Amino acid sequence: MMEKEMLKISVEEFSRVQRFMILADKNSEVYAALKERYLDLKVILTAAGINFTEIDRIKE
Repeated sequence: MMEKEMLKISVEEFSRVQRFMILADKNSEVYAALKERYLDLKVILTAAGINFTEIDRIKE
């Protein structure tokens, strides 16, 4: 997989995870699992030099 394709997939997944986090109850196990993936993706995007501040709707 090429780097650009991997970054594209990561940005799309970051957006998708946020959408589900917004819909989930913040005190649920589902939200906790989504937040874990959200943080993983933030690390990946940051390490890749992607400025995700514009697409970060959760801001945690």
